Order: sequence, then C-alpha cells, then structure tokens
Amino acid sequence: MRKRVLALFSMLLVFAIFAAGCGSNNETGSKANAEGGDKESTKGSITAVGSSALQPLVDEAANQYMSTNQGATINVQGGGSGTGLSQISEGAVDIGNSDIFAEEKDGIDASKLVDHKVAVVGMGPVVNKDAGVENITKKQLIDIFTGKIKNWKEVGGKDEKIVIINRAEGSGTRAVFEKHALDGATPAKAQEQDSSGTVQKIVSETPGAISYLAFSYFNDSIQPLKVDGVAPTEANVETNDWKIWAYEHMYTNGEPKGLAKEFLDFILSDDIQSSVIPKLGYIPVTGMKVERDADGNIKNK
Repeated sequence: MRKRVLALFSMLLVFAIFAAGCGSNNETGSKANAEGGDKESTKGSITAVGSSALQPLVDEAANQYMSTNQGATINVQGGGSGTGLSQISEGAVDIGNSDIFAEEKDGIDASKLVDHKVAVVGMGPVVNKDAGVENITKKQLIDIFTGKIKNWKEVGGKDEKIVIINRAEGSGTRAVFEKHALDGATPAKAQEQDSSGTVQKIVSETPGAISYLAFSYFNDSIQPLKVDGVAPTEANVETNDWKIWAYEHMYTNGEPKGLAKEFLDFILSDDIQSSVIPKLGYIPVTGMKVERDADGNIKNK
C-alpha cells in the first residue's frame, strides 16, 4: 500500500513539474509579446474610400502592409474625395481619402473628423501630345476651360479642336484645379469622368484633348503643360511657385483605433514617407517650405 502511495505521489510530482514548465514558457511568450518582442499586428479588415489622386499611394501602402501582416485586410476604393468625405462622415467606412479639407465640402461636419495629412500632391493640366503645345498662360488656361478658346491654333498649337475632359462633380482633383488653376471660374460643359486613370487614358488617345491630373498620373503618353513658363515639378510645388497642389488627407471619424490606426501609422512611417511617396510622385508634407489652410491662405514654414 505504501509503495502505491509513493508511486502515485511521484507521478503527481512529475506532472506538476511539467505543468509548471509549460506555464513558465507561456508566460515568457506572453511577456515577450507584451514588451514588443514579437508584436502581433491587429487582425481584421478596414476600408479606405475616396480620392483617386491618393489611391496609388494608399494601394501601394496597403499591399506592403498586408504582405507582412497576414491577418489584416485593407480594402482601397476610389470614387472621389466627395465620396470619401461623405462616407467617413456617415461612419460607412474606416478611412475617407480626400484631396480637399473637410471644411471645403458642403454638408460635412469637419469638427467630427480627424485629419491625417499623409502627403502633398501636385496637379496640372495635361494635353494630348498631338496638340503641339507645351506652355500656356493662366488666362489662356482659364479661357480654354470656360470655352472661350476652342482651337489649339489660338494658343500656338495645331489647327485642331480642343476637347475638354473634366472630372466629375465631387472630385477633389476638380475642386483643387478649379480653385487654384481657374481662379474659381466655372468650366464649360464637357464630358466628365470619375477616375483619374480613365482621364489619363482618354487624353492620351483623343486628339486635341485637355484635362488635369495629379503628378502621380503623369507619364510619357500625355503632355503636362507649363503655366506662365513655370513647370509642374515637385520642387516648384514645395515653394508654391507652382500653385496647383493639395494636401492628401486621410480622415477618420474620431481618433483612429486598431487596424485603422496601425495602417495610418504605417503610411506616416519613415519608410513610406522617404521612399514610397517620392517614388510614386507625391511629396512628403515635411518637404514643403510653405503651408496652406482650408481657405487657401499660404504662409512660410
């Protein structure tokens, strides 16, 4: 009987030591996670909607983030800045992307939104390469978009009808272009497109076409125009010598949490700001030598 009791006691002792060892390992692992040794990313899914000018950057950042955070899904959609601001205000999405300040959009209560400026984007007029024009004055630009100038020969180009391609109402790119390139003038009625990518394609394929795009959509298939001899370059944006530019905003409804916060922190990280943003044709906010408020006022940094 005594032998049986000793044997049972020995088995219980071995089991207790084994269990204690496992518990110790789990505690160590938990402590490592708590101290950031093997930090786990937040799992789940978020949706960012809005500006097509900002979309290439958000797409690239989302792909990079998801490649190293397997449990996260970041859905990125366009639709224009108006859509982004409306949907984030309604709580329908996690992030609303916009080329304009929320204060500039009618019907939006900007006080409920938190602004995350992730980059600056230059924008400018672009034409079909067959037009034969590389530089125009600001007055000529306004006269073209308001329908007063109808043929490229009137501004030193080819004898060819001007075909205006506008972005749709609600587009932040359109709002920025009208405010800073056309001095608030109302464009003549013309075909409208929802997507910057579609505008780029149409301008490249349509003789006489003119529109406007973010620098991130400039490529060899179209001709960006100088205005009053000033080239649409990042260096000229930084000093406000080129005045057609905007902050790229990613708005949240209140302070971001969870995956939305982690993703915004990732976009604002040094890796994205110093490498991805310039590569895609954007400008880091820190690179700007001036600041602009929602009313369009400029001041030196």
